[in-house]
Amino acid sequence: MPRIPLTWLGEHVELPAGLTAEQLAADLVRVGLEEEAIHTSGVTGPLVVGQVVDLTPEQQKNGKTINWCHVDVGAHNVLDDAGQPTVPRGIVCGAHNFGVGDRVVVALPGAVLPGPFPIASRKTYGHVSDGMICSARELGLGEDHAGIMVLSRLGYGEDVTAPGTDALRLLGLADEVLEINVTPDRGYCFAMRGVAREYAHATGARFTDPGLATGDVERERPAGFAVEMDDEGVDGVAGCDRFVAQVVRGVRASGPSPAWMQQRLTQAGMRPISLAVDVTNYVMLDLGQPMHAYDLGTLTAPVVVRRARAGERATTLDDVERTLDPQDLLITDSTGGRAARVLGVAGVMGGADSEVGEATTDLLLEAAHFDPVTVARSSRRHRLTSEASKRFERGVDPRLPRVAVARAAALLVEHGGGTVDEALTDVDRTSAPAPVAFDPAQAARLVGVPYTDDEVRDTLTEIGCTVDGTGSPWQVHVPTWRPDLTAGVDLVEEVARLRGYDAIPSVVPHAPTGRGLTPGQRARRAIADSLASDGLVEVLSYPFVAAGQLDALGLPAADDRRRALRLVNPLADGQPLMRTDLLVTLLDTARRNVARGNVDLGIYEMGLVTLPDEGAAPAPRLPGGVRPGDDELAALERAVPAQPLHVAGVLTGLAEPAGPGRAGRRADLDDALGYALRVARLVGVEPRVSADRERAPFHPGRCARLTAPSGAVVGHAGELHPKVVAALDLPARTVAFELDLTALLAAAPAEPVTAVPVSTFPVAKEDVALVVADDVPASDVLAAVRAGAVQSPAGDVLEDVHLFDVYTGDQVGTGRKSLAFALRLRAADRTLTAAETAAVREAVVAEAHARVGATLRA
Repeated sequence: MPRIPLTWLGEHVELPAGLTAEQLAADLVRVGLEEEAIHTSGVTGPLVVGQVVDLTPEQQKNGKTINWCHVDVGAHNVLDDAGQPTVPRGIVCGAHNFGVGDRVVVALPGAVLPGPFPIASRKTYGHVSDGMICSARELGLGEDHAGIMVLSRLGYGEDVTAPGTDALRLLGLADEVLEINVTPDRGYCFAMRGVAREYAHATGARFTDPGLATGDVERERPAGFAVEMDDEGVDGVAGCDRFVAQVVRGVRASGPSPAWMQQRLTQAGMRPISLAVDVTNYVMLDLGQPMHAYDLGTLTAPVVVRRARAGERATTLDDVERTLDPQDLLITDSTGGRAARVLGVAGVMGGADSEVGEATTDLLLEAAHFDPVTVARSSRRHRLTSEASKRFERGVDPRLPRVAVARAAALLVEHGGGTVDEALTDVDRTSAPAPVAFDPAQAARLVGVPYTDDEVRDTLTEIGCTVDGTGSPWQVHVPTWRPDLTAGVDLVEEVARLRGYDAIPSVVPHAPTGRGLTPGQRARRAIADSLASDGLVEVLSYPFVAAGQLDALGLPAADDRRRALRLVNPLADGQPLMRTDLLVTLLDTARRNVARGNVDLGIYEMGLVTLPDEGAAPAPRLPGGVRPGDDELAALERAVPAQPLHVAGVLTGLAEPAGPGRAGRRADLDDALGYALRVARLVGVEPRVSADRERAPFHPGRCARLTAPSGAVVGHAGELHPKVVAALDLPARTVAFELDLTALLAAAPAEPVTAVPVSTFPVAKEDVALVVADDVPASDVLAAVRAGAVQSPAGDVLEDVHLFDVYTGDQVGTGRKSLAFALRLRAADRTLTAAETAAVREAVVAEAHARVGATLRA
């Protein structure tokens, strides 16, 4: 985010004396620019200018040569016998790039340098060093350690570097720098020009716009260095609609920039490099127009702006060779043929071939206007973010290039010598922004504040708009530096912002009358509460999967769950499919937990799955910017695949931990089935449970199918197949369940549950042991027992029935098993007689025999 030195900002807008970064942040937040941080140099005084009086090199035993110096620090000198500060301070220094008479920066005892590094008088190398002569790196002014800062070499004259002068203020180390957060629609605030304008809006301070073209800048000039544009655009949008080029000759391009410029660049978070680079960066930070300086001696005319060719490669300034995409916009020259050599990826980063070097004296300055979408796509495609791309992808003022070139050329000549060619290249294909039709009453209607037409007009004029209010609606011509203002609602936002968000009343809307939650919402909340209260942890996984994840579940090739919807633009290239099964992502979550040591795990998830219809027509591709017609909307609706809501759970390791006097119990099939039945019963459905030997990813002999009374399969529960467990690195005998909640809710009774009076008559108990073939599912026998009890002569007196024992052995014979059921019988209006309970028992045995061939165990 941009950093705003207060002294730099004050060149564009009138700042009150004593303004602090904290107060500036408070002023800017009123117009929507939030404070990110306040930065200081980390240096506290006393830090002063000193003049070297004498210097004595001394060889040390360790082979190092140090300089024993006496430095005149003015009023901070040592007191003489008369009490006057006339005795220079003695300082030990290990650097050798300075001499007698040089003016340097001295940190006196009590100062603190970045680190923090406190300075004190201390004995070293046989002397008492009464301070420290500082380098730029030690002061936090740069990374290069080229030795001691000699102020005269940095452009500071003797008139401002008298011994004893406060170096904190001289070097800008006393300045505060405000870092702000800029929203993507306000790219103009990535420059001092834009922030100064916003400060003027917030406070009414006088603002002078340095980005407006003057008559001299706009005057007619002969054509300069040849520039051509071959780009025909993508989707009808040109990648570059303005390109300004100016030649400056005889410049000390690789020399240092002036100290004040280096100071400001450092405060703004950029590293000073050389005059040519620093000037282009300075103008960018000041005006908001990214620029580039090319070594003119390495260029061959014409410079051509074009799209990349398939397979083309180029090396950027960061020494990385990149494979270019046909949608990348390039700056090229004609070395080796017309448009043959790549000079850089437009708006992102320059190329290594035209970099300004030590011998460069002639420069070609470039300032252009690039399409934000083109720059943003190239930046993301190459994972290359630069200060230029940050600005171009948010929108740059198309009227700035010529102003920026003139400013940069003037700075180069002023600080590096040379001359500016009279000729200038300005390929301008820009057009004025289309006027915005605007109803001024819209502001009051949307914001809720009764703005008058005059207030709306004054606000729009303040931000730089020209308002034609003679007709209805108004025609508002927006300024070129605000490409985000394209519709009436954008102008309403500006009115609300500048008139004050604090003026907008806080109105709590009235809650509409209604019937509360729908049955489906109540059911989903009840299910979540029930599963969580029983110890399962709810998780949320992304619905995107890879084909390999489906393979890990062991799904057969013909399984419908393999027919997944493929995304055209997936978030991750490795997971382009939408899940058709909730377990595929839930098991991946379980795998990550187990891999991190969480082996005793119970998790569940409620989420949507996507089930595409193979015969459905594809969704139509509709143009943007217009409302689709009713037929088109209906076609879109028909193309949306079914997305039922599922609930699934996974249990690994121990369901009950071991403790004193008891062994731990591993989660098993009964746990998974119990959770599945609980979910179904909470919805109001009593599913039929049967064995399923062909449902991946479950074990073929330990999987239960749950079927609604209508016959629709609503879910499965069981133990995972050993191959699936191994593929996912899960603990042995992991169990899971998954239910289709949408299908369950559809099968649930629509009428409300009617309360049944509690019977006051005693309960009668009957146990029935039935012998059946060992391949008969217990659920089939249980269904027969229930049906027989209901059909008995005693009537529907069955209150509860459950299986309590399974026996296999010699007493029932080979291939047979005994299933024992406990029945609780009770009538609502009488005490059951022994004859009635016996009749129920006989009816149960008869129905079980008829359905599954059961016989009463002797």
